[in-house]
Amino acid sequence: MDMPIDYYNEQQAAYAFSKQAGIFDELYAGNTIVQYKRERVRQRLLQYLQPASKILELNAGTGDDAIYLAQRGHYVHATDISAGMQEQLMKKAARSKVNGFVTNELCSYTALSTLNNKGPYDCIFSNFAGLNCTGDLKRVLERFHELLKPNGIVVLVMLPKFCLWETLLLLKGKFRTATRRFFSSNGRRAKIDGAGFTCWYYSPGYVARQLNQFTLLNTEGLCTMVPPSYIEHFAENHPKAFSFLRKMEDRYKAKWPWKNIGDYYIISLRRK
Repeated sequence: MDMPIDYYNEQQAAYAFSKQAGIFDELYAGNTIVQYKRERVRQRLLQYLQPASKILELNAGTGDDAIYLAQRGHYVHATDISAGMQEQLMKKAARSKVNGFVTNELCSYTALSTLNNKGPYDCIFSNFAGLNCTGDLKRVLERFHELLKPNGIVVLVMLPKFCLWETLLLLKGKFRTATRRFFSSNGRRAKIDGAGFTCWYYSPGYVARQLNQFTLLNTEGLCTMVPPSYIEHFAENHPKAFSFLRKMEDRYKAKWPWKNIGDYYIISLRRK
């Protein structure tokens, strides 16, 4: 079976997120910066999609993106290793009346060779660092070529090795958070609701090198100037600053060094 050595870590992460599956959407529904991040990612993704695209979503969570895409006429096969997340996803698909556009499969992205619905797809999509829960990203990425149609698109939202905002937390004495991406080649432990798992960080260059049968279309930083969502209530408490930082990020998001130093980056590639 196609199971890398860190498969157990992905199960730990799935357990951590499953514990919050029932309240996951509640936790982030009112977070202005989370909504900003989703808007940015969706704008980039929609730029590349043709009408009625067939999309493979990895680490789909509770299905916010799958529902959004389905409502716009795209077909989404939403995969996740968390049974709790998958259950919430299909409930939301039923409530939104997009069942005909959304299918689901309990499958690890580290075991894509076992995927029942192998496509081929027009697009592979993964949002908000789902793929950072594996220390063997190369093994995941090498499956993409066979799952995509010629000229198919990959859009991934990943955590880079350096985040400017995190480093600035040194000024507030938050040493552990500020340095968690430093010296992280063996991963760094994270916790959600008391459940621990390991997170790895990957540069855009690493992703592009592994996908050497793809053409790099775009890399842009996400939350480079706009603060990360864990800096709570920034947008609400400082609306003018938030508006200004949004404009600055929109202007410089694809320029060096800003495209490499955000909380996340969005990388887009096309199969040759």
